[in-house]
Amino acid sequence: MNIITAVMTISVTLAGLLALLSFYLPQMNPDSEKLSPYECGFDPLGSARIPFSVRFFLIAILFLLFDLEIALLLPLPWAYQLSSPLLTFTWAALVLIMLTLGLVYEWLQGGLEWAE
Repeated sequence: MNIITAVMTISVTLAGLLALLSFYLPQMNPDSEKLSPYECGFDPLGSARIPFSVRFFLIAILFLLFDLEIALLLPLPWAYQLSSPLLTFTWAALVLIMLTLGLVYEWLQGGLEWAE
């Protein structure tokens, strides 16, 4: 038996054993306190199933977009060591310009206004 087969066998066996143990070992004794929604010690004031506003999701998606844009531009200072750093800076500037135009469009459409 070669080393890859041994590692795969051990991994599958260990994963199956841990899955079975996690299924049979926990003691599930739910009481009224565990089943009640967490409200910081206060009695619940309303329904916990109120839907979120679509604007909340829009702001969250915009935040993720610009957060990922920063992550894409982090390696930019190392572009000096490439064979054509000007091309790298041109592409980075193009990405920034496109994102800025998208932000201006969202701003003008009123997508960033939380309350109307």
